[in-house]
Amino acid sequence: MYSFDTNIRVRYGETDQMGYLYYGHYAQYFEVGRVETIRSLGLTYKDLEDVHGIWLPVVSLEMRFVRPAYYDDLLRVHTEIREMPDEYITFHVEIFNAKNKLINAGRVRLCFFDAKAKKVVMAPPHLLEKLESHFKTSK
Repeated sequence: MYSFDTNIRVRYGETDQMGYLYYGHYAQYFEVGRVETIRSLGLTYKDLEDVHGIWLPVVSLEMRFVRPAYYDDLLRVHTEIREMPDEYITFHVEIFNAKNKLINAGRVRLCFFDAKAKKVVMAPPHLLEKLESHFKTSK
């Protein structure tokens, strides 16, 4: 398993009339979590797209809302890759408030899509190499 944490502060414009973080923004926070998780491996989405011709479209998104977040809350987005990717990669995400209380959790599944061939392909070898040591089990 590989995991990474990043922080996000709720901005005023992201709240609804009740003062809660608007539910639609959680998907964006999931995106920040997965982009920064990939970056923490020494890779970037931009390089995957521009250099390697690989897009990562979302194929499914699930989330549950546990408690609200509010304007100016500092949130910790904990993102895990629990299985080695194949044609797909799944990011499991938990978002915690400053009191370390879970406010949202879910997962997002993406496929590796060859931009030129316009088809789903296996995960790029350079990504698998970066993850490999985190999934080795001792025998």
